[in-house]
Amino acid sequence: MNPLFQQIIISTAKLYYGKNARGKEQLKQWAIELRDELKDAVYLAVGVASAAFGLESFLIPNGFIDGGVTGISLITNVVTQIPISILLVVLNLPFLIMGWRTVSSRFALKSIGSIFLLALTVQFVHFPVVTDNELLVAAFGGLFLGLGIGMAVRGGGILDGTEVLAIYLSRNSSLTVGNIILIFNILIFAAGAYFISVETALFAILTYFTAAKTIDFVIDGIEEYMGVTIISPFNEEIRKAIVNHLGRGCTIYRGRSGYAPTGSALKDIDILYTVITRLEMSKLKTEINKIDEEAFVIMNSIKDTKGGMVKKRPISKFKKA
Repeated sequence: MNPLFQQIIISTAKLYYGKNARGKEQLKQWAIELRDELKDAVYLAVGVASAAFGLESFLIPNGFIDGGVTGISLITNVVTQIPISILLVVLNLPFLIMGWRTVSSRFALKSIGSIFLLALTVQFVHFPVVTDNELLVAAFGGLFLGLGIGMAVRGGGILDGTEVLAIYLSRNSSLTVGNIILIFNILIFAAGAYFISVETALFAILTYFTAAKTIDFVIDGIEEYMGVTIISPFNEEIRKAIVNHLGRGCTIYRGRSGYAPTGSALKDIDILYTVITRLEMSKLKTEINKIDEEAFVIMNSIKDTKGGMVKKRPISKFKKA
């Protein structure tokens, strides 16, 4: 966060609380909460703008549909001519009530506000039609719609209630959230093929996959992170290689080797854990193999990271001359 902006927030908090403030720690917590809420509001606003642009400039004018509740709204709009803004609110409302009970009231309130804002934007803000080329409509309509949904999720809300329904149903069945969403969307595409046309349904599948991939990029990030656990008798040499050659930090866990004959004493071992980007994985493997080709290495994908050194550029002072 910008230091000047944070100072303004703290100063405002001091004026607001006056002599009744409980101290610097309370002001700091208030500033952090306000900062995070403002950040969420920006994410939600950008998400609404992007989704509205995707709908008005690509999907709605060309009679295209998508998956989820948005897809149901678009199909209903094509068949009945009911304004899409009304459908977005009415059809999402039951899922938002479900989200209040399933997730949290804070999540539901943010989602309600986002969907109402999306409906108002679609109704009163008119974006120009960009193209009528079917392939471009499917691709870029899905891109902007997926960007909008992904930004809303990062802001702590949703623009489509399908995920809430899937979470609710998965708790009462053996199906996973992904399976429920897939089945739900297959039914929507089948309805689109029946009420509109098979060709429209096929383009809707392309729109859906474009939106889904965009959501993944927005939520998970383009750069994938890897959590790496390393067990080796040469742990100190490997630790130095991680710090000096990759410029990354690592954590050392104290552990005990569980593989030993019955009655034998278990050996104490140091376990290294570090987080790097996938692009650095090859370099790390090379450094480990230089020291110990028999090292036991466990690699796991990580959605995102906060703090530490992984998002910083390697510092030259860590490198060997």
